[in-house]
Amino acid sequence: MEIAALRHKKQGIYLVLLAICFSACAPNQIIANKVKKEFKNSPIIKQYQVGFALYDMDKKEMIFQKDADKYYTPASNTKLYTFYAGLKMMPDSIPSLRYIENADSVVFWGTGDPSFLHTTLKGTKAFDFLKSTPKKLFFAPGRYTGNFYGNGWQWDDYNDYYQVEINEMPLMDNVVLVSSSIAGSMNILPQSFATCFVKDSLNTKPFKVVRDFTTNKFTYPKSIIPAKYEQQIPYKVSALTTVNLLSDTLHKYIEITDMKMPTSAKTIYNVKSDSVFKQMLLPSDNFIAEQLLLVYANKLGVELSTSKVIDYVNKTYLSSLPDPPRWVDGSGLSRGNLFTPRDMIKLLELIYGEVKDQKKLFNMLPAGGKTGTLRNAYPKTDTPFVFGKTGTLSNNHNQSGYVVTKKGRVLVFSFMNNNFVLPTADVRKEMVRVMTFIHENF
Repeated sequence: MEIAALRHKKQGIYLVLLAICFSACAPNQIIANKVKKEFKNSPIIKQYQVGFALYDMDKKEMIFQKDADKYYTPASNTKLYTFYAGLKMMPDSIPSLRYIENADSVVFWGTGDPSFLHTTLKGTKAFDFLKSTPKKLFFAPGRYTGNFYGNGWQWDDYNDYYQVEINEMPLMDNVVLVSSSIAGSMNILPQSFATCFVKDSLNTKPFKVVRDFTTNKFTYPKSIIPAKYEQQIPYKVSALTTVNLLSDTLHKYIEITDMKMPTSAKTIYNVKSDSVFKQMLLPSDNFIAEQLLLVYANKLGVELSTSKVIDYVNKTYLSSLPDPPRWVDGSGLSRGNLFTPRDMIKLLELIYGEVKDQKKLFNMLPAGGKTGTLRNAYPKTDTPFVFGKTGTLSNNHNQSGYVVTKKGRVLVFSFMNNNFVLPTADVRKEMVRVMTFIHENF
């Protein structure tokens, strides 16, 4: 009896030790140990603030974290928040115009729709409606009362294509496109801005158009415009500019009225939401991101308010995030945005569950070595293994998304790099090295 009991006891100890060994060698623990070593041995990562998280969606398990509970400036990773809000609030189509129709007139209000006469999205349904009606047209501004820039934007970027002004009825991307013709002359679109261009005969610097900060006066040097030149300059938005541009395009006279929009106003939808989300995510379009928040606000009521819709989304859809996000704009241009890597992980898990179609989701996101802002970050390939969103401001560069391993596992990651003084290219290479290591070894 004693011998049998002793043998039974030894078997029990053996099984316990075996279980401990098996646990220690669990696949996710192996990944964690190896990734931890990569971070520890990196001479690059030691030079700045890095937050990282790697998550297993199937097992609902965080594999590895490095300062993932600390806040970082997300830059354009913010667009993932705007994307998720759209999946919840605008799952089908984008509302483009609100209107009421009287016996002899049509009064219309903007919704913030970025697709209205957009050069790529080409939203024309609302335009066609205004074009086809024989009635008098009245534009009623005033739904958007916010600033033409988002919270915390840099004022001295006003002349750059990526910092377009916000308004309730954007037209033609809210930019003026300057390009060179075959004959070497300057093309201006929309053409109605041509009279606003002035040559500076004393300026002999390389060709560049600069808009006056407060007005739509565009100055260019006397130097010859280079071949294949293209420049997008944000124009100064106003109700009068909107009416003039729209009248010029419709070839119809439009008056301005101060009529408040009734809740009974009808809606015209322009384009499918997925196409707008994809156009925001692939090239990281700040203009679309900011305008989408106004589109979401349109669903909530009369006022188009960025802060109110963000507050609504936080309370209604993002209560499960582990850390309260500081979210202030749609695009990530503001350094006022602060998110943790583990917040990004949870958000990406929510996005994955909302889309419910991996192929569709990955097609909407930049793909490493193939599409969007990740096209040149990773080696060119027909079968990318990273799908996600980049985010770049001076001294900050991030990637958050999904990595597919060689064994076919889909893991969620957030890699946030802040406050570095190295060239961004060096930081990007180190991120790519680590993500490639994860792909190839697991």
